[in-house]
Amino acid sequence: MSIKRVIINLALGLGMMLAAFLLYRVFSRYTLSDVMESIGTIPGARILSGLGFAAASYLCLTGFDWLALRYAGKPLSYSRAAIASFTSLSIGHNLGFAALSSGAVRYRFYSRWGLDAEEVAKVILFCGVTVSIGLSALAGIALLINPQDAANLLKLGPASLFALGCACLGLPVVYVILSAIVRAPLHLWKWSFEMPRLKLALGQVVIGTVNFIFVAACLHQMLAVQGQASYVQTATAYVLANIAVLATHVPGGLGVIEATVSYVLPGAASIGALVAFRVIYFLIPLLIGLPVFAISEVVIPKPKQLPSEDRSQQSAHAQTQLL
Repeated sequence: MSIKRVIINLALGLGMMLAAFLLYRVFSRYTLSDVMESIGTIPGARILSGLGFAAASYLCLTGFDWLALRYAGKPLSYSRAAIASFTSLSIGHNLGFAALSSGAVRYRFYSRWGLDAEEVAKVILFCGVTVSIGLSALAGIALLINPQDAANLLKLGPASLFALGCACLGLPVVYVILSAIVRAPLHLWKWSFEMPRLKLALGQVVIGTVNFIFVAACLHQMLAVQGQASYVQTATAYVLANIAVLATHVPGGLGVIEATVSYVLPGAASIGALVAFRVIYFLIPLLIGLPVFAISEVVIPKPKQLPSEDRSQQSAHAQTQLL
């Protein structure tokens, strides 16, 4: 086993241990009947609106891939982009290490539709940047509008939170400016990144931000039952939880989202609301995505086989690009 694989397995194991600890800290004071009773207090209308916002988020995510395919120079139909996006992300959101897990699923789809390893890597990179830009934009808005709740977790003063919020909002602005004026690839250590066209960059900022707005709205529908959390407060808690998830790489943010939201909004984050959100945004898409992926393995024709030497070279190149 390679050193890289050992490190990845170790990180995943530590992440699972952290998730188990956080889940214990959040849920240990509740019995199963408490959880079911708390879920039962959520009105059906709130559940339906939460499902609607979750669906809107996944619709935005399909736009990530649709734009990314144009960035890679391989525009496919929206239906193909949507299938690959939803299937890969419904699985990747739950497995953790989304760039690897969802990236592997994307490669299964796009390689059958004519993309080589380098082009798939461009799609994955573009989508990852779109996520970062969207999260940064919403984080900047939340920090500037609602610094009080962020201060409880980050332990920063008003001036520092204002500067951090401006920096978060500044990132998408700088990205758009670079896309307008820079044509040569940007080099960062041993990686290079070609800036997208201005229209694609603007699309990334808009659709990336709107996606996280919808996810926060889904969570807010569950938390609003208690009537103690505004949408802005919920968005702040969700942004902070996502930053923690990205830092820990815990699969599906299991335990991290619940612990962070409970800490930032202790009066509103009921156990039933948090469980309902996880079921709506993570579990239901997974239960749809797994069968779709299994069916696609049978229905979508595999690419033509290359000679053994060329096939081994392409496989090695694909692993290098995706990892």
